[in-house]
Amino acid sequence: MRGMLQRIQRWAERRLPALTRYRRPESLPIELHRRRIYIVPSGFGIGFSALLAVMLVGALNYANNAALLLTCLLGASSAASMLVAFRTLDGVRLSHIRSGHAIAGQSIELTLAFDSSRARNAIRLDLADSHIAFALEANASAQVKLTLPTMQRGWQPLPRLRLWSSWPLGLFRAWSWLHPDQSVLVWPRPEAVGPSPHAPANDARHMRLHRGDELAALRDYRVGDPQRHIAWKASARHDNLMVKDFEQPQSRPQWQLDWRQLGGLDNEARIARLARWLNEAQAQRCNYSLWLPGDEIAGGSGPLHYARCMNALAQLP
Repeated sequence: MRGMLQRIQRWAERRLPALTRYRRPESLPIELHRRRIYIVPSGFGIGFSALLAVMLVGALNYANNAALLLTCLLGASSAASMLVAFRTLDGVRLSHIRSGHAIAGQSIELTLAFDSSRARNAIRLDLADSHIAFALEANASAQVKLTLPTMQRGWQPLPRLRLWSSWPLGLFRAWSWLHPDQSVLVWPRPEAVGPSPHAPANDARHMRLHRGDELAALRDYRVGDPQRHIAWKASARHDNLMVKDFEQPQSRPQWQLDWRQLGGLDNEARIARLARWLNEAQAQRCNYSLWLPGDEIAGGSGPLHYARCMNALAQLP
């Protein structure tokens, strides 16, 4: 029964222009209203309607007022449930969508923010093969998380979302389509194996200072230096206060990841290798820079620097 209803729904979407009115992407926020909410009886609703018809025929045939009254009450309840199912979706608003990070071939997590002026129950959201049910509090926002499969790197537009509900009795199914005009950025898939990048030899440009235990030198006093580090005897022979400096240079090589150094590979192979080098540099907590055609990212480290480099790789043509 469910499969037959889905086939009927797909046929209706192809044939009836009213149901395809909102197939084009829309800018956020998107609010549902009566012109874009559709209602059909569910399988259970069709069976319940047949049962009411049999009860009505029996009650009229035997002139049973009690059975007729029960049939009318059940019919009124089913009609009221249709209105409640409609009001469950009417006024629901999709305010914004946030996406996480994912490599091509993995699923990316989406966080959708819904809000409403009144409480809602048993709302369901379908996105590709992901399904989730949620409720809304009055004048509050609900953060709904779904996963979207990805196939290749770059900008991937979001497909249509189906918001539906069969609340409260399951007799009717109210649904609507949301098609936000938004895309998610998918990172490139790193190559499995390959050569490692070569860091340049240590030089003064890649030296940083660290706090050691042994005295390195004397320097002029700077605001904020602790008094216990002041060299009083040495200061007596100078016009300014002298401070014991315990900072010593420590080697910190920087990886220079350069698109131009991979001339023997095609573009996608270069991107895959640079993505693997970025993963290795991030795992080893190294400083690294990235040179790409039209974009040069200075040296840095940390999750934000890694995300910036991967975003740049993902957006290459």
